[in-house]
Amino acid sequence: MLSSTIRHRAARGPALLLLALGLLLALVGCGPDAGKPAAGASRAPDAVEPLPVAPAPQLPATTASADGPQVTVASAERIIPLNGSLAEIVFSLGLGSKVVARDVSTTFQQAAALPVITQAHDVSAEGVLSLHPTVVLADRSTGPAEAVAQIRAAGIPLIVLDDAKRLADIDGRIDTVSAALGVPDAGRQLKERTEQRLGAAKAALPTGGGHPKVAFLYLRGSASVFLLGGPDSGATSLIEAVGGEDAGRTAGLTGDFTPLTSEALVKAAPDAILVMSKGLESVGGVDGLLKLPGVAQTPAGLDRRIVSIEDGQLLSYGPRTPQVLGEIAAQLYPAAAK
Repeated sequence: MLSSTIRHRAARGPALLLLALGLLLALVGCGPDAGKPAAGASRAPDAVEPLPVAPAPQLPATTASADGPQVTVASAERIIPLNGSLAEIVFSLGLGSKVVARDVSTTFQQAAALPVITQAHDVSAEGVLSLHPTVVLADRSTGPAEAVAQIRAAGIPLIVLDDAKRLADIDGRIDTVSAALGVPDAGRQLKERTEQRLGAAKAALPTGGGHPKVAFLYLRGSASVFLLGGPDSGATSLIEAVGGEDAGRTAGLTGDFTPLTSEALVKAAPDAILVMSKGLESVGGVDGLLKLPGVAQTPAGLDRRIVSIEDGQLLSYGPRTPQVLGEIAAQLYPAAAK
């Protein structure tokens, strides 16, 4: 989402770092422990839940794009969301049957048969235009900029949303997408459902578990990319929502990510480590993760306290985020989940 993915959770930074980040979700990994939930956790299927009744878009509708222009959508018959987070919202609104393509971070079951129109995480303008979309949804991390400009130059309504990095961003994204597609009432229903489920997920958290320090690690084993998340990684809001402290933030990190070193981990001293499942697979599972610099010497490493969440779900900040909170909590507090 970033995912769904990191690409759509963080603004584009130094070229080499972003190249490494952009490749992670294309991994096919292996490892005996990789991607398995901790004891007491139950991993839900990678699927979205549409609203009970599919809405009928009322168009045309004009929406402000985050990068400036007012965009008028005349038809929602052929929708292309350019990342997994936005696709999750479209499908949850009940408009999945109108989606004609996906990017690599859109991994849930209902979208599996759709053609992929990204190369790694870069959008192919030619691929998008060949499918004759009536509306394209993107966010600020969608790129390259030339591809976005080419789609717009072809006369396709393209709406850019601000990136989502916090729980507080969910409502605004649902509002923008539902308004752009002419289904604001469905948007209100989806927001209400999501808010209720977020409340229920928080209410179900165990009490008396303290405030474990959780480090978010971004892993890409075959490229030897190992990063420690800071306050702008997109994971802080999730960690705090389940009663934890972001170890990167408490260690004084700034920005989104810093290279993983023994010194950085010793300073962060996490009680638990949060990873994406394919990233964990890429280093050979939990046993492989413990071989990375400093990991085995942390409280998290000594206890093998690893929280692994599906790549397309962890940072999606959408209708499935309540499920993500539940899965993080179940793995972070396994005794309470029994």
